Amino acid sequence: MNVLIVEDEDFAAKRLIKMVNEVLPEAHVSAHVKSVKETISWLLKNTPDLIFMDIQLSDGISFNVFDQIDLQTPVIFTTAYDQYAIKAFGANSLGYILKPVQRKNLEKAVVKYKHFYQGQKVDLKEVWQQIKSGQDVYKQRFLVQRGEKLVYIKTADIAFFYAIQKDVYANTFEGKTYAMDNSLDAIIEKIDPKDFFRINRKFIIHIAAIESMVARSRGRVKVNLNPPADDPEEAVVSVERAADFKKWLNR
Repeated sequence: MNVLIVEDEDFAAKRLIKMVNEVLPEAHVSAHVKSVKETISWLLKNTPDLIFMDIQLSDGISFNVFDQIDLQTPVIFTTAYDQYAIKAFGANSLGYILKPVQRKNLEKAVVKYKHFYQGQKVDLKEVWQQIKSGQDVYKQRFLVQRGEKLVYIKTADIAFFYAIQKDVYANTFEGKTYAMDNSLDAIIEKIDPKDFFRINRKFIIHIAAIESMVARSRGRVKVNLNPPADDPEEAVVSVERAADFKKWLNR
């Protein structure tokens, strides 16, 4: 495995190279470059298997590389950037490590790369535009485990999330069910509120999953979902959320 390190600080680069060699013994660090110009020049002649890339380089932002090169190689960013950039990375399922890089965080990023990022293409130019514009960024997919396999599901394919005691599941429009690592509280913060609404403490639903609705007492609304929930009677908009639910539908 050939690895490119893009880092303008020599000490940080040496430290990262040492950790990469420890965590990825099959890796060979092919080069260490320090600037946007050097990175472009090197990538025009070489194709690494993985890139570790700092964002702020000596001659500009590393995202400028993607204006010049249609990069197919997976990138794990090392960043001391602001929280908005981190949110953008997370929403686009990009690998990132906060600086100063710690071994345990590097190990986590490498595990995710091996199981998920390989073969996945993310439009890095679009991510940079999101960061610059400050537009809201929402999670595009979730990494989940099914049996011994790690798979990803697109957020747009999820009909609803539901909780059974402390366990949380996602049901897709195809009727498949996946166990989730996140709580409903965490999930609702990461997904687009135009498409999803938390109707009660047990359910977050996608607007396209609503087949029909029935008015209930005290302003509550019974939602019939497609695909149906295991217990349809639990898909009821709570009294506290009923007014906001109707506003959400009436946008």
